[in-house]
Amino acid sequence: MTITAPDTIEATPAETSPRVYTDAENAAMQQKAKDHLWMHFSRQSVLESGAGVPIITKGLGHHIWDSHGKKYIDGLSGLFTVNVGHGRKRLAEVAARQAEELAFFPVWSYAHPNAIELADRLASYAPGDLNRVFYSTGGGEAVETAFKLAKYYWKLQGRPTKHKVISRNVAYHGTPQGALAITGIPAMKEMFEPVTPGGFRVPNTNFYRADEMGSGLGYDVEKFGLWAANRIEEMIQFEGPETVAAVFLEPVQNSGGCFPPPPGYFKRVREICDQYDVLLVADEVITAFGRIGNMFASTTFGIEPDMITCAKGMTSGYSPIGATIVSDRIYEPFKHGDTTFYHGYTFGGHPVSAAVALANLDIFEEEKLNENVRENSPVFRAELEKLLDLPIVGDVRGEGYFFGIELVKDKATKETFTDAESERLLRGYLSKALFEAGLYCRADDRGDPVVQLAPPLTIGPAEFREIGEILHGVLSEAPKYL
Repeated sequence: MTITAPDTIEATPAETSPRVYTDAENAAMQQKAKDHLWMHFSRQSVLESGAGVPIITKGLGHHIWDSHGKKYIDGLSGLFTVNVGHGRKRLAEVAARQAEELAFFPVWSYAHPNAIELADRLASYAPGDLNRVFYSTGGGEAVETAFKLAKYYWKLQGRPTKHKVISRNVAYHGTPQGALAITGIPAMKEMFEPVTPGGFRVPNTNFYRADEMGSGLGYDVEKFGLWAANRIEEMIQFEGPETVAAVFLEPVQNSGGCFPPPPGYFKRVREICDQYDVLLVADEVITAFGRIGNMFASTTFGIEPDMITCAKGMTSGYSPIGATIVSDRIYEPFKHGDTTFYHGYTFGGHPVSAAVALANLDIFEEEKLNENVRENSPVFRAELEKLLDLPIVGDVRGEGYFFGIELVKDKATKETFTDAESERLLRGYLSKALFEAGLYCRADDRGDPVVQLAPPLTIGPAEFREIGEILHGVLSEAPKYL
């Protein structure tokens, strides 16, 4: 079934038509961008060269438009974020009403109704006894919160040497100094050395590369999952259980290209954490709120974390918010006496963002978006797996509406590209070619080269076919540019 947003289909043509900027207006914006804008995770040389950057001016449903009036499929939900789709007037109106009523007040020793109601709602969705919600304004801050809280919790237990954290190779957990210590991408960290100490890495769950990791288990995904989980135990033993505070894992690892958990993986990780008194943090900044087909992917995979970090899809990007949801066990020491968690953010639990989040979650339930993902995910996978006929496509993997397509130089041997070849392929050809063909997605090489897809949760088979056709056309031409 394909769902169309009910608060956008009634818009008049004048309301849905994007503004087309004149050549003079476009030139002026490009010049201002060149003079003053510092983009995130971007090569500023693109601006300095005069080539300019795409300027996105409108979104509606699963489409976006640029300043020239050209229309594209948003195959990445902005940044794994706009889960209910663009142009929801309902969410804009909720934000405006709340801003008139109470635009801002902190949750520093005070509260407001939306922060209270949203905390209650999140706790009702979270697995197990994760009943306490600590707000932030984004995912990196939520991870930072969990890192600090894990260290403080063990100090309160009289075990102050438990301060180290374990995460997986190539995993991205954010850019604040603490979160950066957990991030497993060396190239993103080396320019900021020394980073916060205490971060250690273990293998990820890329089954396609299982043998290259040294497991020798590329023939059995379940055995490989247990092997990967046991590397966490090995790291805990090597560093000493009395020094390890927490393990941070995404239910489906994003960076590197959508690595799902093998069967039994998280069950074994939970056993290991329990055995060595180590906290398990599920980083669900991307996977929460429908991306995998439930409000939390921890529910999908039967994960029993001590903390969940989340953000992005909580408001579908209509207003910034993040949260760290913690278990009764972690919260218990803070219920007594003068024990205080000296941590917080000015805009954490913002009244407008919390109001938007509540309305956004209402849309999830009313339109059964989680059910839509669960029903249509196999159809999406089947459409993408047609690309395996191409010699450049080595693997298609993922869950829900969250897939990665790994590109290879030699399909028979799984040989990947050199750094120079990857540069030509991804930045010299693919990113631009996919966008020009009408598809916004991500061509990434944090790890081996991949194309990542995470469209709004409202789409269905017709849109899958359109995405698949664009990918097939562009990827078919890719070898010419190597």
